[in-house]
Amino acid sequence: MNYKKFIVWVLSLLLFATFAQAAPLAPKSKTKSASTQAFDAEFKQMIARYYDAWNTGKPENAAPFYAKDAGLVFYDLAPLKYNGWEEYKQGVQKNLFDNMTEGKLTPNDDLKVSRRGSVAWTTLTFHYDLKMKEGKSYVGDGRHTAIWEKRGGKWLIVHEQLSAPLQ
Repeated sequence: MNYKKFIVWVLSLLLFATFAQAAPLAPKSKTKSASTQAFDAEFKQMIARYYDAWNTGKPENAAPFYAKDAGLVFYDLAPLKYNGWEEYKQGVQKNLFDNMTEGKLTPNDDLKVSRRGSVAWTTLTFHYDLKMKEGKSYVGDGRHTAIWEKRGGKWLIVHEQLSAPLQ
């Protein structure tokens, strides 16, 4: 057998072996398991409570949703970044709530929850309607991504990012 025929024979054998051992792909189920549905429902309720807490205009009401590690990073619409919960709490109070007369954040119905063990991440969009003390109003839509970690039986936000499309 010459060299080229031998190579073709070996490659053909490998290709045949690969396809012969490959299991047929099962179609991906479009229905979620009961445990996944329950997990999604848990997060949907938690997100509703989270938005209700922020809508009070008091960061301490949202505090139970957050891990308190000093090295955690939270991105808000403005300013760019907060390091740790304490800085986030104080910054939101000073930069937003102290300058508002009223405000409301409303989560849209597009929550997506993903989980890998004790870490989960949520994505959704929301609507905001803010009225400032100097008379300006801000109305629009934003994006919200949060990374949650299960600690002591409770899901806590360890990273968060809020953003809005450029207008």
